[in-house]
Amino acid sequence: MEYRGKKVLVCGMARSGISAAKLLRDLGASVTLQDLKTEDKLSIDKNEFEGITLYLGKNPDDIISEFDLMVLSPGIPTDLPFILKAKELGIPVISEVEFAYSVCKAPVIAITGTNGKTTTTALTGEIFATEYKTEVVGNIGLPFTDRVTGLTENDRVVIENSSFQLETIDTFHPVCAAVLNITPDHLNRHHTLENYIAAKENIFKNMTEKDCLILNKDDETTLKMADKTKAKVYFFSRKNTLSEGVWSDGKSIYVNIEGVSGKVCDIDDMNIIGDHNVENAMAAAGLAICGGVKLEDVSRAICNFKAVEHRIEFVVTKNGVDYYNDSKGTNPDAAIKAVYAMKKPILLIGGGYDKQSDYAEWVNTFEGRVKYLAIIGEVKNDIKAECDKQGFKAYELFETFKEAVNACMEKAESGDCVLLSPACASWDMFDSYEQRGRIFKDIVRS
Repeated sequence: MEYRGKKVLVCGMARSGISAAKLLRDLGASVTLQDLKTEDKLSIDKNEFEGITLYLGKNPDDIISEFDLMVLSPGIPTDLPFILKAKELGIPVISEVEFAYSVCKAPVIAITGTNGKTTTTALTGEIFATEYKTEVVGNIGLPFTDRVTGLTENDRVVIENSSFQLETIDTFHPVCAAVLNITPDHLNRHHTLENYIAAKENIFKNMTEKDCLILNKDDETTLKMADKTKAKVYFFSRKNTLSEGVWSDGKSIYVNIEGVSGKVCDIDDMNIIGDHNVENAMAAAGLAICGGVKLEDVSRAICNFKAVEHRIEFVVTKNGVDYYNDSKGTNPDAAIKAVYAMKKPILLIGGGYDKQSDYAEWVNTFEGRVKYLAIIGEVKNDIKAECDKQGFKAYELFETFKEAVNACMEKAESGDCVLLSPACASWDMFDSYEQRGRIFKDIVRS
């Protein structure tokens, strides 16, 4: 698409919205950047937005008809009245990812799923970087539009896609993609599990017979996706030996894809822990082999890879107690994986923003593993009710995050671990899960 001379409305002044607005300006578009927050609450430097019109403090209902295109930040629901009005007027509504893709010359490798996206994306990026200039972008924390300028067909982009980003794609077309798993999440935004799954499936919407799609054979929902795509499908499995794909026998990871066959690595040689990280490594290996990376480079990169910040990240050992930051565990299924990954009695910090999740399965994992639960946040009474229902009594409710962390530190004994894995988003008490994780690390280190 040609953007020069187009009148474009960019909604949302988070990282991706600001990045998209600046790139559109540089491409010659007439850009308006909108946010519900007022100027004083945004604390912005107007010099940064030279050549961009700012529309702050309200929704753009009255000015929609002026624009040729609307670009949405991922946090903005697509069913807001002004967005529905734009669609009625025939104004295209796309995501920042879709916009960046439209000007990107490099092949794209894309990863989505409910859990494991960030680790798999970071690992996949490190593997591709052994042979290509590689940019790692998207929901991992770096807007695609920040890194798209200057890329060539000889480079590679590895992108983590959230369901929010995938809702409004049009031409986005990865050459390799993976769907890691599906469990209920973001139902406050998508309303139904079916809508959430449909958004995830958009990742392979434009893929062709020449492209490769990596799917989790052990997940019932992703297994069914194999019948919905034109791409070549390769499965990964931690539970089954496969004649083709990527699999584990519990000790090692093996691959047989695109004529490449052999052992990827021994699981004990990996620096990331937990069964879910074995799955993440298998998905990354599948993507890399499909993308033409040599097996020996795949093996070396997986063995050298360290845990992503905020994803079962080891922080420190104090007085015989290990501390782990899993602030990225923003839903019950992710938090369950963190509980299973721990090999010591757990003092757990949980709770946060309400995404209309069900906490029953999470609480069900506590017996014999979690010796104490510190509950915080908007959903603390919901979690308390589930604990009472299941007979788990070793919990306390706290008004502040610091009080909860300190309580765990005081109660922990040598041989225990303290784990921040909240099973909830952070937005009730923090700006982001990153901020929550860094504050946790600051408290325990001090």
